[in-house]
Amino acid sequence: MPHRILHLSDTHVTASGFDEDGVDALGSLDRILRDCRHLPDLDLIVVTGDIADDGSAEGCSLVRDRVGRFAADRGIPAIYTTGNHDRRPGFTTALGTGHHNADGSDAGRLLRGLDEERAAVSAVGGLRVVTLDSLVPGSAHGVVSQAQLDALRDVLRDPAPAGTVLALHHPPVHTPTAPWLSGLGLRNGADLAAAVQGTDVTAILCGHFHLQLTGQFGGTTVWVTPGVVTRADLTAPPGLFRGVKGAGATVVDLGGPFSPSFHVLHARDPQAGQEVYVVDPATWQPAPEEQSA
Repeated sequence: MPHRILHLSDTHVTASGFDEDGVDALGSLDRILRDCRHLPDLDLIVVTGDIADDGSAEGCSLVRDRVGRFAADRGIPAIYTTGNHDRRPGFTTALGTGHHNADGSDAGRLLRGLDEERAAVSAVGGLRVVTLDSLVPGSAHGVVSQAQLDALRDVLRDPAPAGTVLALHHPPVHTPTAPWLSGLGLRNGADLAAAVQGTDVTAILCGHFHLQLTGQFGGTTVWVTPGVVTRADLTAPPGLFRGVKGAGATVVDLGGPFSPSFHVLHARDPQAGQEVYVVDPATWQPAPEEQSA
């Protein structure tokens, strides 16, 4: 039972449409959606966090309207997760559970035992999609709470007809090419691996790093899609982190002979590759929560 997902992440839209670095974030989203308009056989769209750079309901609503229109035109659902730049009140106001039918209505069921966390489940043609909330307010790194892990185990106890996809913002894998990313990803990856080991989870979709990356984890495959607002250029001199313009997205194919497979798309942006920032990760000052984590 094949499924095809359009995977986006890190739109970083604010109420103004720009991100907090002054990049036209809404324009980047418009470009990648326009360039994806001819993709055939899409079954759903997944957006893995950092919806709003300012955490606002207005920023989330702008993304919801753009992505929702793309989804409605194709009669497919759109699913969203929180990211570290998001804020749960704004996310909830604009996106509810984060699981939307093609008509924009809320299709998700929140996982049991949660308070404000936005972790939910829905099904698309036999494929179960579970979104986890790895947001740690005020911090760049992520954690999936014990309550979410317990609820996830309950959900995964019975396999779905076409398997399960997990979606969350913070990757539980990183690359030696950029070792500083390890501290910015999912801090309790071993706990998540234990929860998915031996289940029907076929892929884990993440964002946050603004680059494409894959790795094996908990008996399944993790995929990190490049960012929409900017992408990380790891050809910068050693020890530096460079962000450049040029939106990216991924087509995820499940259920076929090479499942899961991942095909990266880049928007035809005349400013693609233009430098937005270069930083030295050694100068990053972690939030107090990160210092004590």
